[in-house]
This record gives sequence, structure tokens and C-alpha cells, in this order.
Amino acid sequence: MRYLPAVALAAFALPLSAFAADPYSYAQPSVVRVTHLDLDLGVDFDQKALAGTATLKLDWKDPQAPELVLDTRDLKIAKVEALGAGGAVSPLKFTLAASDKELGEKLTIAAPKHPAEVRITYATVPTASGLQWLTPEQTADKKQALMFSQSESIHARSWVPLQDSPAIRFTYDAHITAPKGVRVLMSAINDAKHPLDGDFTFDQPHPIPSYLLAIAAGGLDVRETGPRSAVYAEPGVVAKAAHEFEDTEKLIAATEKLYGPYAWTRYDILVLPPSFPFGGMENPNMTFATPTVLVGDKSLVSLVSHELAHSWSGNLVTSASWRDIWLNEGFTTYVQGRITEAVYGKTQADEEALLSARALEKGLAKMPVNAQKLTPSPRAVGADDALTDVAYDKGSWFLHTLEQRFGRDNFDAYLKGYFAHFAFQSIDTETMLAYMKTNLLDKYPGKMSVAEVRAWVYEPGVPRDAPLPTVARFDNIDAERTAFLDGTLGADKLDAKTWNTQEWMYFLDRLPDAPPLTKMQELDTAWHLTGTPNAEIGMRWYAHAIAAGDKAVWNAAGEHMQRIGRLYLTTPVYRAFAATPDGLAFAEGIYAKAKPAYHPMTQKAVEGIFAKAKAHPGKAN
Repeated sequence: MRYLPAVALAAFALPLSAFAADPYSYAQPSVVRVTHLDLDLGVDFDQKALAGTATLKLDWKDPQAPELVLDTRDLKIAKVEALGAGGAVSPLKFTLAASDKELGEKLTIAAPKHPAEVRITYATVPTASGLQWLTPEQTADKKQALMFSQSESIHARSWVPLQDSPAIRFTYDAHITAPKGVRVLMSAINDAKHPLDGDFTFDQPHPIPSYLLAIAAGGLDVRETGPRSAVYAEPGVVAKAAHEFEDTEKLIAATEKLYGPYAWTRYDILVLPPSFPFGGMENPNMTFATPTVLVGDKSLVSLVSHELAHSWSGNLVTSASWRDIWLNEGFTTYVQGRITEAVYGKTQADEEALLSARALEKGLAKMPVNAQKLTPSPRAVGADDALTDVAYDKGSWFLHTLEQRFGRDNFDAYLKGYFAHFAFQSIDTETMLAYMKTNLLDKYPGKMSVAEVRAWVYEPGVPRDAPLPTVARFDNIDAERTAFLDGTLGADKLDAKTWNTQEWMYFLDRLPDAPPLTKMQELDTAWHLTGTPNAEIGMRWYAHAIAAGDKAVWNAAGEHMQRIGRLYLTTPVYRAFAATPDGLAFAEGIYAKAKPAYHPMTQKAVEGIFAKAKAHPGKAN
């Protein structure tokens, strides 16, 4: 990566050397750097394992270096070999260190002769943190087993031995074998017409960080949505998914008009089962997406806007560490809003921006000071924990502020230049800010000071003068909510027949944390929220109704928790239950049923909620 002159960085007074070492990786990129990965793996559904070889092409930086250090987690390493000229193969000694709960096991390979390539023969374990293996019964169609990966943040090391840090980018190719009839997909260019013959090859010619390495295999069908896009899903889901995402080409074109050409050739979407722990994962060429956005009216397709936006902010220009993840998520959330506005209109974009900002305001009050910063101290949080609403929504809010101060046309030109300048590089916050000082702050003097930028980036909370969009429908909802709560407006008189998903989310989000039971019962009688198929509305409804003491919703809430493994839509309901002894006991019973279908990340999160509730009974999680 290329950094700007130290004089530009000085305005932000944080030396790059302070963040040179990734605290979440054992890798030593100043000694040796992986430049290319060649995978040759077999998919074994019976053993719930990937097995084969990973060959790493190496660029040795230190002529005196005695060893290569890699990140692994729970991998079964069979052997390590150096590959020499003319096909010569020689064994290399290696050691696996004791396991660290956060980082896994450091793999140290003795390599004093600095081979250009090292081949590692290995297998994964069924409990690999970055893989989920679903039985046929746990899939939508219940016909064929399915496997998918989730490498972000530091879970790629659980299925490939590598340098698992976002600062290190590499190209890759892969040969994957699987049972006949199974389709294999990766974060590379995929062929929708590939025969299901059990033999797949992939090529990713652009350098990517390890967290964007992805694989999936199962009974997957495909529908083309345009000349460079397609939707993959189980056969029973694929038609619904293709309809929901039929505007994908429009979204790509809208983003290109704003920020320059799409660099990745194809943009496909894989819709996974409900156990997928995130809304979406921006794997290059192949977004992995939750089925919870398939509500039939495109009201939640901003998820595609978000994951597509990552093709510029995150995949093209990448945060160099998890401390800097707001460079991915904050920029992407801002770009998401611009795409949504271009394709679906300003009202929807403003509603989504205000919804996120209000939720962030409410959440900040409960966060530690360090967690409120766009650049938190990296050793104070786990890598997975860096992905908070602050990174997404405070980061986006900052960029909206810049747009307001400098003007949309000027800020658009700046962002387009930023993406082009740092294309296929991993950078840190200080590098971005140095570029901003030269190309925005200094170029348009008097619009925003360095001190104001520092406050946004390095201080907790949100500046008081942070701009917010005005949304008339939300103002009306605020008035109706107030009248409903004070008893001057009945639930059946709410003007909710025309509310879209975002408007229901806003109404529910701004209810009291523990609303009066009678009000929740009145609301349910009028609008039948219990049992809603819309998971965004359901999560908010159940969390509030449980907090109000409405046991009539418990069974439906339990069904919601068993049906959905997406962290954001499931853990708030678990937290609501865990606030009381009876609720905790009920939630533990639900979890016992749901656990086999949950992703390891979801399991870890739910078990953490239970542990906290038992350690501090009577306190909300």
C-alpha cells in the first residue's frame, strides 16, 4: 500500500506505526507476504469437512527471516512442503502453538531457504468457526445438505491456513470437488451454466483480503437477473429471490454513474437459509444474503444496495485493520443510501438514514466510551465486536455531514477520486484522513476544520450539530406514537394501513424500552403483529412485548427465534427474555431446539447473553 507524506498525516497526530501490527493476526507481513493462494479441496458432507491443500505463493521481505508464520484455527495439518523449480518438493518442519481463544493456533513453518511456494495439506473440523454445515432438514427445501462460509472477521483461518489480516491482499484460484448434483460457488467469477458434475474451478484475479474468501456448496438453483448478474438459492426459494432482486442491474448502473466502473466483472447474489448470521456478506462477485429480506415488496432491498456498495468501499478500498472497519462500513452505508435514493427515491433513502441515526442515538447511551469512537482502541474489543452500529451509522452520518458541508457535487467527485486512488489497497484511518485533508479540506477551505473531523473520528458520541434528514411521515408517526401512549389515540386509529416496513420499524424502535402491557395488547389486537412474517417488524415487536410482560407472544417469539439465525434479528429477542428468570428459562429451551441450525457465531452470541444474565440476574443484557 502507498501512504501519503508524513506532513499530511501530522494534522491527525496518530503515527501509522502505532497500528502497524494487527493485534488479531499472528502474520508477519513485514517479513514475508502471501501474494497468491491456490486451493485444491474436496467437500465432504458426511464428515462435515473440507480437505486438501493450500499452496501459498510468497514474497519474502526479510532476507534473514527463518520462518513463515500463519494463522489457523482448529485445522488438522498433515504436512507442509516447499515447492521448488522444476516441480521439486521437500518437506518443511512446522509447529502449532497452543490455542488462543481469540486468535486460534499460530502455525510456524521453518523455511530458512525462503521457498517461493509452500503447500499445506490439511482438513477442517466439523465445528470450524467459519463454516456451517446444514443437514437437508435444516435447509429451506429439506432435500440436500448445504455448506457455506463466513470468513469475516477472522474466521478464514478456520478453513484455510493463511495470513488472516485485512492488511494483506492476495489473488486466488481454486479447484473444488463435491458430490455430483451439488453446485459449488466462491467469491470469484461463477458460471451460472456450469454442469453439476462435481468438479469446479475458480479464479479471483483481483487481490482481496482473507475475510473476503468465501465458499458455498449445496442444492442450489440459479436465475439470471441481467447480463452480469444472477441470483442463486435453493430451488424452492430462487424464483422469489429473483423477483425481489430483479433491480440488481439498475443498482449496479446507478453506482457506476456515481463512483466509477464496477471493477469485478459480475455481481451475483446467493440467498442462504435463515441460519446465515448476517444480513449480507459482501464477498467479491458473490454476495451472500439472508432470506429475511424476501418480503415481496422490495422494501428491504437496501441490503443489496449495501452489499453492492462494498464493491467500491470495502472490497476495492479496504480497511487495513478491524480498528478501521468504519472505512468499510461507514462509507458503504453512505453509498448504500445514495444508491437507494437513485433507484427507489429520496424518501426511502431518508427514512432509512433517519431510522439508523435515531437507533444509534439511543444505543450510544448504553455503550462504553471506547465503543462510541469510529476508531476504538483495537485491544479493547474482539475482532467480531468491531462491527457495531457505530462503524456503520456514525461513519455514514459523518459522510453525510461532509456532503452537506462541501456540497454533493464536490463530495461525489472526491469519493470517486478516493475509490480510484486507493483501488485494490488496504488503508488505515490516518491514510484516508491525509488524503481527505489534501483533496477535500484544503481544496475547499473554510467548509470544515481538521478539529471538526478529529471530533467525528476520534471522540465518542456524535457532534451536536450533526445534520439529519427531515422525514414528514416520521414526524407524523412520532405524533401518533405519543398520542397512542398517552391514551388520546386508540391503536385502531393509528394511520398505519399504509406504513411501509421502515415506518413500522420507526414506530416500534421509539417505543419505551418496557412499554405498558395494556398498550402492547391493544396494539396487537388492532394490527396483529404477533406472528408477522416480516422479521424486521417481528424482532422489534417481540422484544417490546416481552419487556412489557406479555406472555401471550412467547410461543410466536420462540418460533421467530427458531426460524431465524441472523444475529441482528434474533439476539434482541433473546436479551428481552433473559431479563427475567422465567424468560431466561423459556429462551434456554428454545435455544436447545434452535442451536443445531444456528451458525457458530450465533451460538456464541446467544450463549454470551445467557452467561451475562446468570452472572447479573435482573439486569438487562
